[in-house]
Amino acid sequence: MAKPPRSDVHENSAQNEFELITGEAVALDVRPAGIVLRGAGTIIDWVAYLLFYLLTLLLIFTVFSDVLDEALGQALAVSALVFSILIVPTLVETVTRGRSLGKLAVGARIVRDDGGAIGLRHAFIRALVGVIEIYMTFGGLAATTALLNSRSQRLGDLLAGTYSQHERVPRLPDPAPGLPAELTVWAQTADVALLPDALSRRIAQFLRQASALTPLSRERLAASLSAEAAPYVSPLPAVPAEVFLAGVQSMRRDREYAALQRQQAQQARLEPVLHGLPYDFPNR
Repeated sequence: MAKPPRSDVHENSAQNEFELITGEAVALDVRPAGIVLRGAGTIIDWVAYLLFYLLTLLLIFTVFSDVLDEALGQALAVSALVFSILIVPTLVETVTRGRSLGKLAVGARIVRDDGGAIGLRHAFIRALVGVIEIYMTFGGLAATTALLNSRSQRLGDLLAGTYSQHERVPRLPDPAPGLPAELTVWAQTADVALLPDALSRRIAQFLRQASALTPLSRERLAASLSAEAAPYVSPLPAVPAEVFLAGVQSMRRDREYAALQRQQAQQARLEPVLHGLPYDFPNR
């Protein structure tokens, strides 16, 4: 019996859930703000708008105290409330393109689902629905909705087609220092054993903060750490203690990286054996 034609199976990696493709076909890795950040920003905005409402009431009753009656006072109070929790948030997010006091504090910005800046329509829908889900339910409805979707969108975001984007980029780590030039010849024949984790961390911390230490403290700490690291190094180079520590750290980093690369290469060679099917099953 003839074998059925064998079809090739191509495994496509899943697209990043938060990946945004621009018009130039460039993938951007955007990070939506989490529910904790959104909650903190909302509390700050809530307090700010409440204070604005109270100041507006104080101004109204101070300026128009002679002509206000009970009915007019209630009407002005309701108007001031609507202005403070609906009109002001709409204007703020429209003018600032998705920012507010709370969002500035947590490093977030409201954007459209396609990553563009929001407009008046988006800001008004968010503010209008926010009256119900934030002010009338004390944030309970907004928090419940945000917990049920991956981008922490509240009900106003879902209706307006927006989400909160976290814009604060984490600080890049400092570049790792290389091998000091005076230790180049020594490193070719030196043997640096694996250091204890605690000692490695202390050496790395010292080298990062050495420039901020006083000369006396810097010299004393370098001498102390080099004395602890000396039993793991052979032969010992005739260099200052800080240079010795930099050389030890550089050699251990390079050797551990090389060992990791070898391990990954071995795993790559074993990958077909570990995940393959025996005897060409089921296409035999």
